[in-house]
Amino acid sequence: MERYAIGIDLGGTSVKYAVVDSCGAFRFGGKLPTNASEGAQSVMDQLLRGVASCQEFAACESLHLEGIGVGTPGVVSPDGRTVVGGAENIPGWEHIELARSIEAASGLRVRASNDANMMALGETLFGAAKGADDVVFVTVGTGIGCGVLIGGRLYRGYRDRGMEMGHITVRSDGERCACGSVGCLEHYASTSALVRRFRELAGDGNEAEVDGKDVVFCYREGVPAAVQALEEHWDYLAHGIASMINLFAPQKVVVGGGISEAGDFYFEALRSRVERYAMPVCGSHTQIVPAELGNSAGCLGAAGLFLHENTGA
Repeated sequence: MERYAIGIDLGGTSVKYAVVDSCGAFRFGGKLPTNASEGAQSVMDQLLRGVASCQEFAACESLHLEGIGVGTPGVVSPDGRTVVGGAENIPGWEHIELARSIEAASGLRVRASNDANMMALGETLFGAAKGADDVVFVTVGTGIGCGVLIGGRLYRGYRDRGMEMGHITVRSDGERCACGSVGCLEHYASTSALVRRFRELAGDGNEAEVDGKDVVFCYREGVPAAVQALEEHWDYLAHGIASMINLFAPQKVVVGGGISEAGDFYFEALRSRVERYAMPVCGSHTQIVPAELGNSAGCLGAAGLFLHENTGA
């Protein structure tokens, strides 16, 4: 019998929501601005609007909803109910009783988990890592997120405090990161870092908006600043991925985020560097592949908390 759940993917700029069936198909979905700059209550209001839209659709279609899964930035309590903190892109998003608030408004069961974990779960249940039991998922965007599955179950560390791959050190003498440490992978290999480095190298004082796609375009055109910036990006990211391979020896490393959609040349360059830095005995069976689900992965993984409840999420 078909089962249905709501999946919510909360990001720094948008709230994505969907009604998902047990085969991973979206029956309904939409997106709202997060309103992060307006404070935590405004963010919660947007979440509840998305939930209400999903419930209205389900009622019209006579679909029974199993529950609501939420992927959120930051650290979530082990019971999947409270955002403890660590969501650097949403000011004030800490000590938030997320599950209780949404349950009170919706009348449905609610579970929350870190957003990168939910993307990893989505890709494992329905996407690039389907059928694999040991997976490292890396999302490269404004920051760097990570999810790890061991034996088909999400691994999150003691009291859900682990898997902060973006904050492993790649330069002991590096610049200060937003987390308070120095030399973090996120500070050097995120898309934000790529754009920042490109602008530094270009040095033309141009204040026009630039994003990762622009840097990739300039790379293909042979612009020296873009070539150097992307070469550095690959090198730092490869060091981070090689470290994860040496630790976990996964079947697959799935790389998501907008930059991963640059094309085959991006992954060819990344793979060659990872092969250079990872221990051969650890990475000999590891495939590095692009994510398949794009912006849908977070909602699919969050819904999977109720549609596939044996994942350890």
